[in-house]
Amino acid sequence: MTQHFDADVAIVGYGPTGVTAALTLAGHGVSAVAFERDADIYPRARAVTVNDWTMRIFQSLGIGERIAKVIEPQRALRWVTYDGTEIMRVEHPPSALGPGPRFYNIYQPVMEAELRACAEEHGELIDVRYGVEVTVLEQDADGVTVTTADIATGETRTARVRYVIGADGGGSATRAMIGSRLLGDTLDVQWIVIDCRVKRWWPDRDLLTFWSDRQRPVVDIALSAGNHRWEIPLKPHETEADFAAEDDVWPLLKAMGVTTEDVSIHQWAFYRHHARMADTWRAGRIFLAGDAAHLMPPWAGAGMQTGMRDVHNLGWKLARVLKGELDESWLDTYEAERRPNAEFFTGLAVQLGRVIKQEATPAEIEEMNRVPEDTVTPFEPPLIAPPVLDAGWIRGPVGDAAIVGRMVPQPVAGDTTGRMARLDDLLGDGFVLLGADADPATLLAPDEKAEWDALGARYIAIRPKSSYTQGPDELVDLDEVLLPWLARYGVRAVAVRPDRFVAAADVSGLAAPALPLERSAR
Repeated sequence: MTQHFDADVAIVGYGPTGVTAALTLAGHGVSAVAFERDADIYPRARAVTVNDWTMRIFQSLGIGERIAKVIEPQRALRWVTYDGTEIMRVEHPPSALGPGPRFYNIYQPVMEAELRACAEEHGELIDVRYGVEVTVLEQDADGVTVTTADIATGETRTARVRYVIGADGGGSATRAMIGSRLLGDTLDVQWIVIDCRVKRWWPDRDLLTFWSDRQRPVVDIALSAGNHRWEIPLKPHETEADFAAEDDVWPLLKAMGVTTEDVSIHQWAFYRHHARMADTWRAGRIFLAGDAAHLMPPWAGAGMQTGMRDVHNLGWKLARVLKGELDESWLDTYEAERRPNAEFFTGLAVQLGRVIKQEATPAEIEEMNRVPEDTVTPFEPPLIAPPVLDAGWIRGPVGDAAIVGRMVPQPVAGDTTGRMARLDDLLGDGFVLLGADADPATLLAPDEKAEWDALGARYIAIRPKSSYTQGPDELVDLDEVLLPWLARYGVRAVAVRPDRFVAAADVSGLAAPALPLERSAR
């Protein structure tokens, strides 16, 4: 008997992670129903940045240009003391992953509103139900029955779906329902977040500044849309009650030289830092993503973005499983691939926090600033370096000298007819093998090619711009980026996943990686 499903996937929570999940699924023709407790977008700015990896995800969703209009480039990061000594600085070089800079400043309520507006254009595939909470998840061999309650009336309803993504934040009810435990620490120190409207420009406002101090370390950041934020820890004797009115908040800003001529206070709130992670991100057909799966301090600017990357990774796999293009065992790669990245950014945030709070020793800071010698991959500070995949559906060694697990650069390329565009727009959204001035299909054994054919892979030769193209499945390296990048790692061909990570290379075998997986170590 054919079962009725109200949607392919239920999304619990419709913040940035939930909206990105819906957009990813809809981009592949997969339907989603989202349940969100709050009728309106949370009005406070929480996340403050996105980087070029996240922007590449937006590009893949067809919304990159729209999001770029509501965010602003970030110039650099610096760590300074109150006497003006600069401890550390990270300049942002041009991005290798897309057309813009490495980092952007955002004002989350505005960007989130634009994300939701983009999702509304997929009305036939994305059904959002506001003012509703999920109370029960019951799964069986074929799907999940979702029971919800209307917040205002208490009315209960059920929906039948094939899979569920729990993107319902740090207090996730989904996590509790699947019996996953949140492990780690919540720090005792309480912080006040002060959001302001900018009245005038002041020197170096476009730098993200971390004021390093044991008593009052401060995050000082220009947000987009004419906003600015300060994050300041309360001292042990201070409580929320000490900052009940705007006049109570102003002394914190004036201590840093900020006056009423510079800004007007818009709002303020209090929070504590977490470094916690769920012990499992999946129970059968139910998955956790974003803050439901992991919570990290803000110092690396990666909390919201890590959630978006979670659901983009899970979304393209779920879509292909639902359409019969991939086996369900592919879903086992989700946590295997995303957990190491979440752990990396959590650890990086903790490490940077020690610098800001003057807990790191001079030797530790010197080590953070140390530039390794004789590397194959040009060194960049971990905070801004292009992403790597350390585990999951990849074949071959990983590390400095390896191309496997790296994200393919995205220069402007040309096709055989002279069309010029960013690489992703020319590759499509599937698996692809790229050859350095050679047809990559000729480097495969018959059984290897059969594996890639079964995945619907394309085979594309990358030609130098100084030579003729020879056939329809070729691209020209107009920016002279792709061929030098392949040559750096001594490879003739790579296999690239839909999310643009290199899954395999000819030097270690171009056969499709196997399932199940074992974790690699970079």
